[in-house]
Amino acid sequence: MTKTEQLSQLNTKWLAECTCELRKTATQDVTGFGNADARIVFIGEAPGAKEDKEGRPFIGSAGKFLDEMLASIKMKREDIYITNIVKYRPPENRDPSPEEIASCSMWLEEEIKIIDPDLIIFLGRYSMNYFFPKMKISEEHGELSTEKLFGRLRNFLPLYHPAAALYNGSLREVLKADFARIPKILKMIEEQNPCDTHMI
Repeated sequence: MTKTEQLSQLNTKWLAECTCELRKTATQDVTGFGNADARIVFIGEAPGAKEDKEGRPFIGSAGKFLDEMLASIKMKREDIYITNIVKYRPPENRDPSPEEIASCSMWLEEEIKIIDPDLIIFLGRYSMNYFFPKMKISEEHGELSTEKLFGRLRNFLPLYHPAAALYNGSLREVLKADFARIPKILKMIEEQNPCDTHMI
């Protein structure tokens, strides 16, 4: 079975089994989207209004900015996989509650295990702090780290969220600079292969 088929089965399973309270107010689910064989998985916080309407992640203004930055490193949406820590839009775009996140946590974990990417990129402090509560985005952005998660060592890169960068010119330039490091980071991971050589 291909990874695409595995993800399809996974989404079918969790669409039936997920108990997230956000289902009651959201228009529809917004599952992960992209290349199931991608080397990079981007993780955001939650779907917004446009995503809730269309059923795809990162298609609003922040998504367009993300596409621009992907193009700047000669990549496109089809090269990556993108998802959120919760699959349903919180009302008025509020932060998802710990309970809502917990109800979607196994869904996200199984997504990551299926794709098994070389690099996981957190888009914003919220997705970063879900995995690493003590980290501060102002200190960790653009810095590669390797930690054990979901059964083996994995590579992580926190970045500022594109939505925040749209409204803050200084963050925009920081995000662009951090994004420009991604090809070098991927090359370094490929050469050093720390996830395999340090497998626990």
